[in-house]
Amino acid sequence: MRHTPDAVMLFAAGFGTRMGALTKARPKPLLSVAGKPLLDHALDLTDAVKPTKTVVNAHYKHSQIEQHLAERDVFVSIETPKILDTGGGLRHALPHLGDGPVYTGNTDAVWHGPNPFDMLRTAWQPEIMDALLLCVPRAQAIGYTRNGDFFIDDDGRLNRGPGMVYTGVQILKTHGLRTIDKSVFSLNLLWDKMDAEGRLYGLTYPGTWCDVGTPEGIGLAEAMLDEQNV
Repeated sequence: MRHTPDAVMLFAAGFGTRMGALTKARPKPLLSVAGKPLLDHALDLTDAVKPTKTVVNAHYKHSQIEQHLAERDVFVSIETPKILDTGGGLRHALPHLGDGPVYTGNTDAVWHGPNPFDMLRTAWQPEIMDALLLCVPRAQAIGYTRNGDFFIDDDGRLNRGPGMVYTGVQILKTHGLRTIDKSVFSLNLLWDKMDAEGRLYGLTYPGTWCDVGTPEGIGLAEAMLDEQNV
């Protein structure tokens, strides 16, 4: 038994500034791709791991997120008056997630291939891992324009560098969040601690992944999904 997580945290609090005018009236997670909000694409993927607890954080236009999820068994963790970044946001939601490891996911990507959460569940080894990040080769990262985030060594450990692209989906042990003396901080701070202890791992995604961070990303994601359905 690998003690897989039973809780999911989806990040939906950001301002979506790269989307320009598209996010003036609504938050980015509610923008539609292939006829479905980005947030729903992410939630549908989490069904594969049958979470008993699902939390979505919200800040920018948070009332729209709350209204959208009103009929679903999802807790909305409101960050106010300020946005808390990924680390601060996850720590803020811990009372609703429990003390065990959690799945986390961003809500601004679309996938073509195996279910990412299911892949992580299968590969999770808590006896050696404090985090398992799903990464994709740069050539399979559609709409992504930077140089990558990590290298994965022969043992599966992650090292910082311009190689694989972090997809925004992971399994993470959360106890280390309580040792960080900041209210607003990135999960990078926790990853750095895990990396120093040799417990930060990565898994390679075999399909394609589309970053939907810009208006152009919407069209790229829809084209990718059309390809999938051919």
